[in-house]
Amino acid sequence: MAKKKIKNGIDFEDPKYYINRELSWMQFNDRVLSEAEDLSNPLFERLKFLSISASNLDEFFMVRVASLKDMINADYKKLDIAGMTAKEQLSAVLENVHDFVDKQYRIYNKQLLPALLAKGIMICEASDLSGKDSDYVDRYFDEYIYPVLTPMAVDSSRPFPLIRNKTLNIAALLTKKEGKDDVDFATVQVPNVLPRIIEIPGNGKENEVRKFIFLEQIIQKNVSKLFLNYDVLTSAPYRVGRNADLSIDEDEAEDLLKEIEKQIKRRQWGQAIRLEVGKGINSKLLKLIAEELKVESNEIYNIDGPLDLTFLMKMYKIEGFDDLKEHRYKEPQIVPEFAGDENIFDVISRGDVLMHHPYETFENVVRFVEHAAVDPDVLAIKQTLYRVSGNSPIIAALAKAADNGKQVTVLVELKARFDEENNIVWAKMLEKAGCHVIYGLVGLKTHCKITLVVRREEDGIKRYVHLATGNYNDSTAKQYTDVGLFTCAPAFGEDATAVFNMLSGYSEPLGWNKLSLAPLWLKDRILDLIKREEEHALAGEPARIVAKMNSICHKEVIAALYKASSAGVKVDLIVRGICCLRTGIPGVSENITVRSIVGNYLEHSRIFYFENGGNPEYYASSADWMPRNLERRVEILFPVENDRLRKKLWHILDLELKDTEKAHIMNEKGVYVKKDIRADETEKINSQMIFGDEAARNAKVMSPQNTRTFIPEMKV
Repeated sequence: MAKKKIKNGIDFEDPKYYINRELSWMQFNDRVLSEAEDLSNPLFERLKFLSISASNLDEFFMVRVASLKDMINADYKKLDIAGMTAKEQLSAVLENVHDFVDKQYRIYNKQLLPALLAKGIMICEASDLSGKDSDYVDRYFDEYIYPVLTPMAVDSSRPFPLIRNKTLNIAALLTKKEGKDDVDFATVQVPNVLPRIIEIPGNGKENEVRKFIFLEQIIQKNVSKLFLNYDVLTSAPYRVGRNADLSIDEDEAEDLLKEIEKQIKRRQWGQAIRLEVGKGINSKLLKLIAEELKVESNEIYNIDGPLDLTFLMKMYKIEGFDDLKEHRYKEPQIVPEFAGDENIFDVISRGDVLMHHPYETFENVVRFVEHAAVDPDVLAIKQTLYRVSGNSPIIAALAKAADNGKQVTVLVELKARFDEENNIVWAKMLEKAGCHVIYGLVGLKTHCKITLVVRREEDGIKRYVHLATGNYNDSTAKQYTDVGLFTCAPAFGEDATAVFNMLSGYSEPLGWNKLSLAPLWLKDRILDLIKREEEHALAGEPARIVAKMNSICHKEVIAALYKASSAGVKVDLIVRGICCLRTGIPGVSENITVRSIVGNYLEHSRIFYFENGGNPEYYASSADWMPRNLERRVEILFPVENDRLRKKLWHILDLELKDTEKAHIMNEKGVYVKKDIRADETEKINSQMIFGDEAARNAKVMSPQNTRTFIPEMKV
């Protein structure tokens, strides 16, 4: 057991110094929602942020709320980092979520709908339609919707159907037209194969208001057509959220791939943990649904508006509204080092290359693998894959490499949450192509991002390595901010080889040159680096930590930061999501600042700076400072040692610390607030926009015809 960190009578692990993880996550989602309120954002960007907040909440319920319920059912006694029981956490979370959902719909109804109408966009209610509009939606129902629907009745011979996770449904109470007083229940799923939001044709007049209506509104308007021998007494939409966290006993699973395939199917039918219903639903109808799904009253959400606000992302993509979207962010730009038609390996041989995505294109990573697949001098490619895109060019390149006779080893992490099904498909395809596919280590997720290319050159075998903070996903690389390093330094090559030998077998190296790996060494390395800053501060030497990550909730690491802060170390944290650390506590965290940047791109990179007495060290990593990353995953921390690349990393950190437009800063009460940039003395700084502008300026000197790195033809 780790020794408690106590100094001057202060116990730095006291729960009162910590914020509950789940409540901290709710604060993060509230920051996302605040972007939907921000009038400085274009209207359709505000719709997008509201959609993201709803999507985030869905996953939070399926995983985190589900986990709390599992702990309660298992009579789990251990307290969390803030000293709360699972029952106390769940109660606080559900109370918070009810307030949050009310806020979502206040923004939707009071702010966004009027703003849309002012721009000539009307979201119609079925009850408001008349004349041609009413006739159109009725015809649309008859021609396109009715043939797809499957109404399901519930009676003595037909039990309550299984309602799939996150599906939108309409429930109804019915009574037979001929003299019977019995009331029956029926339900119909709103088909997700049809568009959720449908445009009602206009008259073609200039500046005419464009009208839209929801699919479920059309179904409700015509619901009586589904039950011709019945009178429909009442109907209402409802949506169920279920426990979707996979429970896999890897020690007992003979075939991990088959076990995960089986568990994925069960995910749709997990325990119901949330029931959303349309406001004004008939009390008898609600009671019947709630009893069948076995949900408690605090798990029911009466929604004043359309259920499932994720539809707004579909609306965002409707054509004709480009003027209501953000265009200040640039397309991914050329990486200066790769601007010419030079062989990519020659470029990396000249010196390390650091890329900042999505401002700089991810295409060079794709081309690195594509090039290796056809280069006659490449002998082997080894890569870890956690999340990849639906039509991944990297997967295609790996398969091509195997077909070209190269030794290809791919670790596909089957336990990547909500990407399991996708990864199973890729794993099978790669195996069929002749790749050696590894499914990860028992009990651990492999979350590190590393590619190794082994190449035969004139002076012998040379190893080229790519290390990154983000996934090998060409799609999300356009939306997530990450950094990636190309190097052919021998020390990195040796370590990369050791990583793959460890993953594919049981070969554990005696030591490492450059890399630090979780779960064996990374946590201790981080604690040692923090401790070193504390010692520098006590010796009167320069001491500072700047750490950028997605989340921080590891108690031992936070306690170490508290102790360093009390010794005089200045600690600046840039944490997008969960942060269980509190700032401004006298004698504990007076020297710590926390800021969260929520903007058009999802901040995903992990970058760390340690002052080290005036001899700074820079690192990047796949790992956040969370127990799961440091203790239950394979992760990598890697140093950046080139002075030019260090300046690039410092610029990222420094500019984000100066951000005044998208940064939310934690105050001493644990509440996040934005700077008041209305005052003339406060400079307006949007770090994401500046990074985009800088990348575009750097790319301007590039010749347009020299934007693709040379890829040789494979010699037969």
